[in-house]
Amino acid sequence: QVQLVESGGGSVQVGGSLRLSCAAAGRTGSVNAMAWFRQAPGKEREFVALITWSGGYTRYAVLVKDRFTISKDFAENTVYLHMNSLGYEDTGVYYCAAQMTDKSTYDYWGQGTQVTVSS
Repeated sequence: QVQLVESGGGSVQVGGSLRLSCAAAGRTGSVNAMAWFRQAPGKEREFVALITWSGGYTRYAVLVKDRFTISKDFAENTVYLHMNSLGYEDTGVYYCAAQMTDKSTYDYWGQGTQVTVSS
């Protein structure tokens, strides 16, 4: 089991920045990668970014590339999502998820944190 707790969401103006955190606990030694997903109102959940547990590889959705940065604090087992130049389209609930080394799916999810971008 892996427990994930997100924090850092909130309201921000267009063009602003936020940093989301996802603290992982439990079987973190078996985690292969961590990812952020988001779900806007009335839309399906979509991939945002991922980072391997080793931190050696990252990948981003086209819509957030060059604006968002995913990083990992090895000492704290925490993954961050630094979000810059936020627009209305970035509004939604952001979830972090963990992929284990023996799985191809993301089996562990956090509770989600709300990000609202307004004028």
